[in-house]
Amino acid sequence: MFLRRKCLPGCIFSPYFPPEEPQKFANVHKIFGASNVSKLLNEILPHQREDAVNSLAYEAEARLKDPVYGCVGAISVLQRQVVRLQKELDATNADLMRFTGNELPVFPGGGDHTANPGYGRRMDHNYGFSLPYTTPWNNNASGDGPEDAGNGSM
Repeated sequence: MFLRRKCLPGCIFSPYFPPEEPQKFANVHKIFGASNVSKLLNEILPHQREDAVNSLAYEAEARLKDPVYGCVGAISVLQRQVVRLQKELDATNADLMRFTGNELPVFPGGGDHTANPGYGRRMDHNYGFSLPYTTPWNNNASGDGPEDAGNGSM
């Protein structure tokens, strides 16, 4: 349908573009070209080809949805979502700390807590739950970094 010649069983494409997924090949062919994909698949090791085809298919689909940014636009949207959710988690942790009085519960009976020295200690010493996780790839929590330029819809 998309190639000038029929893909025979020994064809480089047949293991990675099954006939029941014609849109996968159509997208990759439209964005990258069958000749370029064929060259790429022939240049990489056989055990890497499936991952390469899946990456090409993902990028091709993303490029069809967002011709300017492709999958980078999708990644940027997800990074902003992580930052927003991290802020929400930070606020929830702060509320939890405020509501619990910043202390772990001291169990009735008093006595010496040497068997479990964590009781009664402050949570900010990491004796309870972990406090906020930071995203190592995006320290700009404001969401106004260069990756936000263009804000293409996904």
